[in-house]
Amino acid sequence: MTPAAEGFDLRIEPFRTELLAYCYRMLGSVHDAEDLVQDTYLRAWRTRERYDETRSSLRTWLYRIATNACLTALEVRGRRPLPSGLVAASEPLAPLVQAENIAWLQPLPDSMLDAGDPAGAVVERSGLRLAFAAALQHLSARQRGALILRDVLSFSASEAAEILGTTVVSVNSSLQRARARVKEAGVRREPLNEPAAAEQRGWIDRYMKAFEHADVEGLKRLLTEDVIMEMPPMLNWFAGRGNYGLFMEWVFQAAGTDWRLEAVTANGQPGFGAFRRVGGRYEPHTLQIFTVTAGGISRNSVFQGAEVFAPFGLAAGFDSSP
Repeated sequence: MTPAAEGFDLRIEPFRTELLAYCYRMLGSVHDAEDLVQDTYLRAWRTRERYDETRSSLRTWLYRIATNACLTALEVRGRRPLPSGLVAASEPLAPLVQAENIAWLQPLPDSMLDAGDPAGAVVERSGLRLAFAAALQHLSARQRGALILRDVLSFSASEAAEILGTTVVSVNSSLQRARARVKEAGVRREPLNEPAAAEQRGWIDRYMKAFEHADVEGLKRLLTEDVIMEMPPMLNWFAGRGNYGLFMEWVFQAAGTDWRLEAVTANGQPGFGAFRRVGGRYEPHTLQIFTVTAGGISRNSVFQGAEVFAPFGLAAGFDSSP
């Protein structure tokens, strides 16, 4: 590798983490985001001789390459919703219904951002909240891009137009429509009554302790009255502390009361991986990510599947103690 080429690599590498967050916001998939960031860097390398620093900053140029990759991918990939944005609420003890041929929104491990950005200064975390990420999935690809570039990443209208390959008028029009759609969904990037991260972790630590003891009443005391639980790939979701308690009673009856929990954080929110005792091992069961308000836990998004567990570096299981 020539010194010039090596220097180019060093110049573009610091943007990798924020581009991963951007591609995740656009696509709602950890795996797709990783693939498209790799594709972005490959395209940047191949066209490095064409980069003109007098026309745009290196960051803007990389975002344009990443955006083109995302827009192309979104032409053939559907949106990734959560159940609460797709179907009506169900009863807590209704039979579980697994959706067919639906790609769901995936949680993004905070560790994937922290690894590339130890100071935590590059990636604006509030624009990664699960509720906001899910709301983005209901926008068109270009509306999504305009909203993220302008409102989350604070690019100017002219920079956003360059990145999206369009005009300032078009960007402003897409942004206006996108803001209206997100407002209709009642979603804010940063909830007004969200406690500090340490306080949120405290709520979830208490929830984990109650969960490990199969203490349904203890769980309910940590919930808001209108708490929501959803659990892709199941279409079922429901609201209300009472319904939540009924469902958890069923969970402990059906899956047992012997669990091992591993704390995680995703999308700037606390959570844990739940491993259920099966014979002599604890097997992966669910990944649960929480929204915490000053009044308690207001949402639990429960995910299943190896493709969800893997990015968190969680073990495939644990041997139980003798």
